[in-house]
Amino acid sequence: MRIDLVTIFPRLCDGPLAEGIVRRAIDRGIVDVRAHDLRDYTTDRHRSVDDVSYGGGPGMVFKPEPLFRAVDAIRGEGEVDAVILTSPQGRTFTQREAERLAALRHIVVLCGRYEGIDDRVRSALATEELSIGDYVLSGGELPALVIVDAVVRLLPGAVGDEESVDVDSFSRGLLDFPHFTRPAEYRGWRVPDVLLSGNHAEIRRWRMREALARTLALRPDLLPAAELDSEEREILRALMQERGAEHGRD
Repeated sequence: MRIDLVTIFPRLCDGPLAEGIVRRAIDRGIVDVRAHDLRDYTTDRHRSVDDVSYGGGPGMVFKPEPLFRAVDAIRGEGEVDAVILTSPQGRTFTQREAERLAALRHIVVLCGRYEGIDDRVRSALATEELSIGDYVLSGGELPALVIVDAVVRLLPGAVGDEESVDVDSFSRGLLDFPHFTRPAEYRGWRVPDVLLSGNHAEIRRWRMREALARTLALRPDLLPAAELDSEEREILRALMQERGAEHGRD
């Protein structure tokens, strides 16, 4: 897979791309991630990428020409499946979105800055818009790197333990179950006895119940779309009954 990032701060991308799972995936040839300096696609001697907004108002707006030229140059090296604009008005980036993008061969991510981007980039160049949350950042580099990390770890061979990807939070629409390691007791807090029992069937059921209970308590909005089997649905019904009984006693 190939991922191209178009930014005015390519060095901002260097650190995250040089560490961890993404770096190993790059070294193994699983993914090719390239950060392009948008200023390389300007034509004036000042290498200008922004200008004042028509109609007035504060801040500067990214010009369309450098962004179009950058994507044209990238497309000249091979077919591009998606041109993504990081944008607060885009669809929320979720695990499902990461899975969808991981199935593509080549994506380009445009990193905005300043007051915004000329809307012709949004309407005529970008094929989709994605948002990582309802808050304001200085630019699109951090969202782009979030997208890269979430997508790359789904690529075959990127993560050493493939099973760990399958059971990640959100992989099936649920939060993850609690994890514990040695020592079995620390400052009076003990690891749940079931995890020390060696009974794999009971451990599996405990983890299933805890994942459902945590999701019900913290992110109930995830449950309608979660992929649950019959055993999980039975456990969820029991949890909801318990919760209703507790509220009834309040």
